[in-house]
Amino acid sequence: MLTISDKKTLREQLVEWHQVGETVALVPTMGNLHKGHMSLAKLAATKADHVVVSVFVNPTQFGPGEDFATYPRTLEKDARQLSRAGVDALYAPTVEDIYPLGIENPTRVSVPVLSETLCGEKRPGHFDGVTSVVLRLLNIVSPNIAVFGEKDYQQLVILRRMVEELHMHTRIVAGETERDDAGLAMSSRNQYLTDGEMLTAPLLYATLCDARDKFIAGTASIASIESEAISKLKAAGFAPDYFSLRRASDLSVPEKPAGKLIILVAAVLGKARLLDNLQFEN
Repeated sequence: MLTISDKKTLREQLVEWHQVGETVALVPTMGNLHKGHMSLAKLAATKADHVVVSVFVNPTQFGPGEDFATYPRTLEKDARQLSRAGVDALYAPTVEDIYPLGIENPTRVSVPVLSETLCGEKRPGHFDGVTSVVLRLLNIVSPNIAVFGEKDYQQLVILRRMVEELHMHTRIVAGETERDDAGLAMSSRNQYLTDGEMLTAPLLYATLCDARDKFIAGTASIASIESEAISKLKAAGFAPDYFSLRRASDLSVPEKPAGKLIILVAAVLGKARLLDNLQFEN
C-alpha cells in the first residue's frame, strides 16, 4: 500500500491508473478506523479497480468547544489496518495540503436548507466544513465513486446534493451502518464512553426500532412518538439533541408517515455525541 501525504504525488499515481482506464474509489475518513470504516473500504473495492482512503481530521468542521484537539489520531494503526485490507493508497495530507491559503478564511461551499436542520441546527457551520473539505478531496482525487456511511445520513444527503448541483462526475455510494452485537452503531467517538455508558448506549438503536414499529402501527401521532422517545432517552441518561421522523430522500418533515422514511437521532451520553438512524418504508 502506498502512503502519500501530498496531493502532487497522489495525482501522479492517479494519472497512471486513469491512463490505462482503471477506476478509482475514494473513502474519506478522519481516521481512528474501526469496523465500520473497513466495511466502506471493502465496499469500495467491489466498485472500482483501486481504493484510496483519506485520513484527515478536518479543522473547519469542528465548532468552538468541540473535540478537534482531542479527536483520536491513530495514523500508524490505521495504516496497518488498511494495508491488511488491500487498500491501494492511504492519503494522509497536512492541513496545508488541503488548505494551501490557510483555514482562517477558506473558500467554502454550502448546501442551504439541508445543512441548517437537525445536526446543522445544533452545530452551525459544521456541514459547510464537511462539504468544503469533501469538495477539495474529490477535486484532488477525481474518483469515479466516493463511499460514505449511512450512519451519518444527513451528511450523505447533503453530499449527494452537492455533487448533483455542481455537476461533478463522482458517484456517491452509501455503505450500511455497522453495529456491535448490542446494536450500537460503530463510531470513532464510542471510545469516549465509559464501561457503564457502553451498556446504556445500545438503547439509542432500540428506541429507534420501537419508534419505527409505532409509526408503522399508526396507533399514535408522529409528535407523540418522538416526544416519548426523547423522554425515554433522557430517563436513561442521554441528553438528546433531536429525535425526528423525516423523508429519506430529502429530510423534509412528512405530513404523515408514508413512503420511504427515516428516523434520525443525535444524543449526548457522557462525553460522546452519538448519531444513529433507521430507514423503513410505510
